[in-house]
Amino acid sequence: MAEPHHHQSLKIIERCSISPPPNSVPPTSIPLTFLDLPWFLLPPLQRIFFYELSQPNQIMETVVPTLKHSLSLTLKHFFPFAGNIVVPPQPNNILPHILYSNGDSVPFTVAESNQDFNYFVNHAPTDLTHINFLAPVFPSPRTRQDGAKLLPLLAVQITVLPNYGFSMCIGFNHVVADGRALHQFIKFWASVCKSRGEDMDSIQESLQLPLHNRDTIIEDSNELKFVFLEELSSSFPKIVESFGTPVDVPNDKARVTFSLSREQVEKIKKWITNECNKIGLKTESLRISTYVVTCSLLWVCLVKYYYKNTHDVGNNSVSCETCKFIFPADCRNCQELSIPSTYFGNCINRPVVELEKSKLVGKNGIVEAAIAIEGIIREFKCDGFKGIENLVSHLKEFKKPEGCKVIATGSAKHGVYESDFGWGKPKKSDSVHVMPSKIFTLCDSKDGSGGVEIGLTLERNQIEYFNSVMKEHIRSIVGCD
Repeated sequence: MAEPHHHQSLKIIERCSISPPPNSVPPTSIPLTFLDLPWFLLPPLQRIFFYELSQPNQIMETVVPTLKHSLSLTLKHFFPFAGNIVVPPQPNNILPHILYSNGDSVPFTVAESNQDFNYFVNHAPTDLTHINFLAPVFPSPRTRQDGAKLLPLLAVQITVLPNYGFSMCIGFNHVVADGRALHQFIKFWASVCKSRGEDMDSIQESLQLPLHNRDTIIEDSNELKFVFLEELSSSFPKIVESFGTPVDVPNDKARVTFSLSREQVEKIKKWITNECNKIGLKTESLRISTYVVTCSLLWVCLVKYYYKNTHDVGNNSVSCETCKFIFPADCRNCQELSIPSTYFGNCINRPVVELEKSKLVGKNGIVEAAIAIEGIIREFKCDGFKGIENLVSHLKEFKKPEGCKVIATGSAKHGVYESDFGWGKPKKSDSVHVMPSKIFTLCDSKDGSGGVEIGLTLERNQIEYFNSVMKEHIRSIVGCD
């Protein structure tokens, strides 16, 4: 494990593994679709929740046993999470696939930290190294007799925090599921936990069970699966080798959360519509959604923040540079693809919006960004798989630090703050994967009012500067903060 940070120590209380109830799931093999394969390129992702408790001693007595029992019952329906991804030795006529075998399980760690609960849940910046302590470490891949590697898909860590609370961090391998499927699993687990596992029938009725028959639901008329496998084949050995090794966490980075209230969002929407009318754009056909507003604001602010020394307009090469904005588009929302909302797997395209930097940093940057993003979303609604053949190259691009690009992940529609396991709603939730900083994550606002919460990783000494860029923009649109 990583060296403990000098301000924080972590004591492991228990490591165990949780399986579905005995004989509740037959051994099952699930093929990966072309929508799953590109995500091999990303390390496991983490979503963390912080829950407050009234009695501190109840964690070991009731919280942990209830979480374990309800996780087991939930894995009966979400069994791929207990299984592994099989990566056959290369070259091989067997394709990578998900395999659930009897006895497969999810690693479950219970730990104790000396870092105060309130430090994590207030909206002040939190050191990335501190949050990283609360994330589960994935076991290394196992090697089968035939040389195939087995990569685990889910890991959970519960950490007891002084001053009445605990964190629950769920690490998952993106190849098995996207954010929507993950949150379907989390909500299901939360409902089972809240009912103490006693009311399974009504939970199954109200929450709908996940659909696992991937290859019959996702049509691959262009055989992209084989194209993607070819593109990925050279990366597999490295992916397998690095899987499960903890990522180095930079010391100078912090996680910061910003909130946009419903009221601010509505004012920005109205302002964008007015500005469009001024330049003669017909706004009846434009759908300036909360998502469009939030992404436009962040795209402009992050470009100004990262490239603050480059808007020297005399320097033409810089102002003509194209900036990219890459966001997740859920194909389940596409009518013509008719993919059920309970589909369990990956169903995300990654459209790319491009604008010249000079337009983004110009006076009307947010309006230009909104028009561009809205246009791409509209195209996508008519053709969900548009440009999908570039998914692997887009994800490879993701990982390169250079180039003017901003990436959005998450969605305010996942209802992250609705995950009540029986101890009330989370006091805070965040994505904690260690990623390049030009990525922001979105989720619903904690108070349920229809606002948006934005998570960013920034250099500690630059937070004030980013804050001022963002506040200035909001102030100039909305009026007084």
